[in-house]
Amino acid sequence: MVSSKDEKDLVQVKSAVREEIGIEDGVVGLDYFEQAQDIGSEDLEAEYKRILRKLDYRILPILCVTYTLQFLDKLSLNYAAAYTLKEDLGLQGQRYSWVAAIFNFGYLVGALPSNYIIQKVPVAKYTGCMLVVWAVLLIGHVGAKNYGGMLVLRFLLGMLESAISPSCMMICGLFYPKDSQPMRMATFLSCNGIATIVGALLSYGLGHSHNPHIKSWQLIFMVIGLLNFTWAFFFLWLCPDSPERAKFLTDREKAVVIEKVSHNNMGIKDKKFKKYQMFESLCDISVWMMAFIGLGCGVINGGSSNFGSTLIRGFGFSGLNATALQLPNGAFELVLVFAAGVAAIYIKNTRTIFLALLCVPGLAGLIGIHVIPLEHRWALVACTWLQPIVGGPVIFSWICLNANVAGHSKKSIATGLWFTFYAAGNIVGANIFYAYQAPKYFSGMIGLITSYVGMIVLAISYRYLLVWRNKKRDQEQGGYTEEIARQAVIDGFKDMTDKENRGFRYSL
Repeated sequence: MVSSKDEKDLVQVKSAVREEIGIEDGVVGLDYFEQAQDIGSEDLEAEYKRILRKLDYRILPILCVTYTLQFLDKLSLNYAAAYTLKEDLGLQGQRYSWVAAIFNFGYLVGALPSNYIIQKVPVAKYTGCMLVVWAVLLIGHVGAKNYGGMLVLRFLLGMLESAISPSCMMICGLFYPKDSQPMRMATFLSCNGIATIVGALLSYGLGHSHNPHIKSWQLIFMVIGLLNFTWAFFFLWLCPDSPERAKFLTDREKAVVIEKVSHNNMGIKDKKFKKYQMFESLCDISVWMMAFIGLGCGVINGGSSNFGSTLIRGFGFSGLNATALQLPNGAFELVLVFAAGVAAIYIKNTRTIFLALLCVPGLAGLIGIHVIPLEHRWALVACTWLQPIVGGPVIFSWICLNANVAGHSKKSIATGLWFTFYAAGNIVGANIFYAYQAPKYFSGMIGLITSYVGMIVLAISYRYLLVWRNKKRDQEQGGYTEEIARQAVIDGFKDMTDKENRGFRYSL
């Protein structure tokens, strides 16, 4: 039962929403939010626990499979390089580095436009269409005959793939409140580890093919491309654009989900692009801190993902063994990233701490590769196993962006900047490994080590900035009351930014 005082508060909330916002085009979920005000808080909490399991059974697997396949695509070039790709297409010297880098030039071109489009259109339908075209391009790698052909294919692939990760972020933000996001986002990104394991096994198996009409590296692109093509249609069929469009939820369940997500103080989704929010995003130091962390993540990923096989072969292993020896990469990433996501839910205010801590294993591995002599080749290989853990800082960057940037246009720009810098970092990372420095790649190791150190410093600085902002608002408002919290929810539906919405508190 709802008390008379609670009923009065609910009427005030509904009235405020109706009068201050109105039912406007582009404001997603407002009707269901109003319906949820008639549900008592105890009933709402009990129902949400059941609905959360329902979401985890439906939304989370979709994100996990999508992310596994998109990362498998990124690794395909690395696995193909373990065979005769370089020799067959004339990718000697820095040519292979440019083939690896051109993907990120495409990503760089597509990052900001993709985030703008995702805000304006149904996110699941747009993403599914990108998956279809992306899979066709990946299959098209089989027909590549030379250096120029690979450059074109990789550039177009990068443009299309720039939509996938921001879409997964947005879908997670649409269905889960802040406190539930770390584990869910860490879960689907830890699937990079599964992709690494599956990809290594797949490439190892395909490497035993001796068909005279198709090379092992062509089979890798074909099989991974067909897997993506098939999944794209399942994605279009299964993935909803928002809670209110989720056919697997009843109307009451939609209302409960939207009410819980509204406590992110960001509404659900506003399709109108607001220019002032773009300028606010560009003037926000916390947005730039995240962007430069994205740059560091990109440098490390660009180096480690494209040169993993090359490094291991340089330590004295064959192409087949170099592929098989990348299996532990996936296990380390899967376990550590998932564990950090779970820990961030149960240990409050630790997102930024995990962002810094997850840089340490990769940094230690890079230092090991730099200083351990070549005769200790197994120790060197073990150091390469720590490099995919860069997925940890990546996902905690996304978690921070999802939780701490309000205003849908502001978030669109902030996320676009992160991915733009990430793409730029990948370009740098793929081009600081010089062929003449093999097998230790002095310049590459120094560049990656410097990136990790910079990310740790930025993560710590970001945390102190958010603590200062929260304390300043508490002092202005005399604490954080229920009235402030209620108004913050309403202001979220008005699409206020985190700067405008004074009831907004930053997640640490």
